[in-house]
Amino acid sequence: MRSLLKTILIGLGLLFAGPLFLPSGKVGARGQLATGREAAEAIPSHGYVVATKRIKGSDIPGDYTFVLTRDEIYVPILVRKPKGNGPFPAITMGWGEGREGMKKVEQLTERLTQMQDRMIARGYVVVTVNYRNEIPYAYESAKPPQNLPDSISGDRRMLKSGPTLDHEDLIAIIKYLQTLPYVDKKAVGAMGVSHSGEMIMKASSEYTFAAGVSIEPADHEFLTVNTGPTAPRKDNEIQYNDIEVARKNANKQEAMERIQRIHTPILIFGRDTDHQQGIFKLTYEWMKEAGKDVQWASFNHPVHGYVFIMNQPDGSYQPDEIQQKTFEIFMDYFDKHLKH
Repeated sequence: MRSLLKTILIGLGLLFAGPLFLPSGKVGARGQLATGREAAEAIPSHGYVVATKRIKGSDIPGDYTFVLTRDEIYVPILVRKPKGNGPFPAITMGWGEGREGMKKVEQLTERLTQMQDRMIARGYVVVTVNYRNEIPYAYESAKPPQNLPDSISGDRRMLKSGPTLDHEDLIAIIKYLQTLPYVDKKAVGAMGVSHSGEMIMKASSEYTFAAGVSIEPADHEFLTVNTGPTAPRKDNEIQYNDIEVARKNANKQEAMERIQRIHTPILIFGRDTDHQQGIFKLTYEWMKEAGKDVQWASFNHPVHGYVFIMNQPDGSYQPDEIQQKTFEIFMDYFDKHLKH
């Protein structure tokens, strides 16, 4: 039993032959301890592969991995790669809000195996991601966080200027992927649906990566859109299909401050009949107004997140005509920005 427990702890990165975390500071040429941003940047992103397993519905296995975040907890991802040493471009894939840990990662991967297999065949590392759940409204009052030198104990640990939010986990994942020897660190992109689409907008305003594909991004917080009692609703669902209604209920000044920090090329997919289509389109319009590298595509499709092509119940791959088109649109976009 003791041997089994030790094996499990080693696999989770909780038992280690040396210190699990590197010191929070680094000693300079004259022996001074680095502090502030310098020390934070000296701490490398890292993760632990706890298992490599076959994925249901595919012959291409996946590395079950936990990635260190800014506040030194671990978030789950599942990494699948082409054969060979690379370096390959990489794409993260997320859906909705963070919840259910590795279980959600595994289930989403199993539902997307056929689509992911085709992305891998095109030469991409594909990474299904998850992250902590959202703290409602915290983003709108937060500033991009920093790691701070310890002013309390005098030790070498780092303090935090504010709570770690879910989009920062995506940044940590991207930074981790950039350390992998088989990943081209200049060619890491991200795609996400709904709240995960908003996470790409938030992450790109704080960290630049190769490209983002933001699918029906629920950018309420990113654009500071009114979601309170006075927001337009039908039953319990907010109604922002009309871009002018979204514009009237958004805070352009705050949104543009965030948009101005973006240097990542972004493709935004809307959905014509979605109740938040006005928010999707307003994000594109204000990014365009700010002179950012942004593209827009929208289709009339009945399924939320239609760009992610889920396996059929029998495991087969049967994209409809619109899905075939969107697949080529976003893959051509990634080819343009991630392949040199």
